[in-house]
Amino acid sequence: MIMRILQGAGALGIFLYGMKLMSEGIQKSSGEKFKTALNYMTINRFTAVITGFLITSIVQSSSATTVMVVSLVNAGLFNLTQAIGVILGANIGTTVTGWIVAVVGFKLNVAAFALPAVAVAAPFLFVSRWGKQHLGEAILGFGLLFLGLSILKDAVPDIKNNPEILEFLKHYTDLGFLSFVIFVTAGSAITIVIQSSSAAMALTLTMAYSGWIDFPTAACLVLGENIGTTVTAYIASLNSNITARRASRSHTLFNIMGVLWVAIFFAPFLRLVMTIIPDVPGDRTIIATRLALFHTMFNVTNTLLFLPFVHQFSRLVSLIVKPRPGEETQRYRLVYTEIGIRQSPEINILKAELEIKKMAQVKEEAFRVAVEAALAEPKTVRLLAERVNSRDKLIDTMHEEISQFLVHCSRENVPRKSLERLNLLMRITNEIVSISDCCRKLSACAVQKADKKISFDKQGIEQIVTYAELVKKFLDFNRRHLGERLTAVQLQEAEKMEESIDRNRDILKKGAQKRLKSGSSHIKTEILYIDILRHIEHVGDHSFEISRALYNMHTRTAVPDPTRRAPAVTV
Repeated sequence: MIMRILQGAGALGIFLYGMKLMSEGIQKSSGEKFKTALNYMTINRFTAVITGFLITSIVQSSSATTVMVVSLVNAGLFNLTQAIGVILGANIGTTVTGWIVAVVGFKLNVAAFALPAVAVAAPFLFVSRWGKQHLGEAILGFGLLFLGLSILKDAVPDIKNNPEILEFLKHYTDLGFLSFVIFVTAGSAITIVIQSSSAAMALTLTMAYSGWIDFPTAACLVLGENIGTTVTAYIASLNSNITARRASRSHTLFNIMGVLWVAIFFAPFLRLVMTIIPDVPGDRTIIATRLALFHTMFNVTNTLLFLPFVHQFSRLVSLIVKPRPGEETQRYRLVYTEIGIRQSPEINILKAELEIKKMAQVKEEAFRVAVEAALAEPKTVRLLAERVNSRDKLIDTMHEEISQFLVHCSRENVPRKSLERLNLLMRITNEIVSISDCCRKLSACAVQKADKKISFDKQGIEQIVTYAELVKKFLDFNRRHLGERLTAVQLQEAEKMEESIDRNRDILKKGAQKRLKSGSSHIKTEILYIDILRHIEHVGDHSFEISRALYNMHTRTAVPDPTRRAPAVTV
């Protein structure tokens, strides 16, 4: 008996590892397409559902999708309504595994396909010049998944020859609604322990196929697995912002409410499934197919019921999940807990890009306030300078957290191209920090201007405002293209913006030097004026370095331009 338990545990391990390899291989092979699909979830609730379905069908894990959605919401790029739509689609997408196992796993000799799949995968894995290692991983994962399923089927004893195994179930199957609650709870517990609703579903299908449990009991376990799968996103959201926590709680609430309405119509719902798939004498695979249909009908019906009321559901979740005391002033924290078999390099890189985009927004705000401080009246300068310093500290904190995350990602088994992207993302964060330093120095000039009672004439103020607008345009350009492909044409556009900044700096600087030579201006005023121009111009230098990194992000190698001068400020 102990040996059978160990064989079952080992088979489940092979199944989980195969699922992990297949999921990560597909994601790595279609990284850019995977990211493009995410962009469609912002259109409306229907495309959000479709996107959630497609992504979960690819990664074979609704938990991975919902954890990623929590990250997107936490980064401020998706609102709660959009997140709920994706989660609804993810619940439908997770039913694909059940159909694969039910239709293929039990009706065909999957063990016969497992080793040929490994044989097909081997050349892709070991012939590096083909550049198809990720495809090989996906095929190998497919083979191991079904090898594990085949061993699991053999490890579970036939109930006809071992009737004593189910003796204890007799005490729980005839308790009416209490039986429903017990087995739903058991399904939730199994999923929480395994950390994969797809694997829990495969285990349930195997037990039903082997006769351990009947159809109603297995259906209760499936409902519980839908609740248990929400725990992963719940854990991932614990240290996130209020909107991200609401997104994860909406997943939990959605599945619990779905189980509650099914509990009311449980018997007729089962009869409907059995009517659609009638009994076939001697065919043991019928129960597995019925469970796959039950799982699909439950999630599709649940989605159709809730989809028209997404906005109302969003408001309900907002009422239930309240902000924590002083949440607005909490320290920034990037949560990157690795849970179960989840994140692939592409998802990690996407999350890093989202956080860097958030960092870029803080940087733009710091620059705007710093320029405002440089031109403000003395009585408001210190308040504005403090706002710049607070944003500078926030950027330093974000830089520390994001850098740790990027280092964490680089330690994983990532392909060379993904590692290059991680290095370029690190370079972008360093440039953002350098821009923040320029903003802090700019605010220090503003304080110096107020302390020494220096003032600029109307023409000088207009010149600084116009010059700063050139840099603001550059900052906005980079932020809009973070996470996207920067083409050669767009890089030329960035270079023209940087050249325009340098050209205007030279013109303004020569004007200040001319005024100094003519003696028509105060020396301290012109020196401070030139310092302000210098700090603004350095922001443009670092912005161009970000543009170059974005361009190199999507090329095979990042080749430095030998004709390009180094930034004026040391990074």
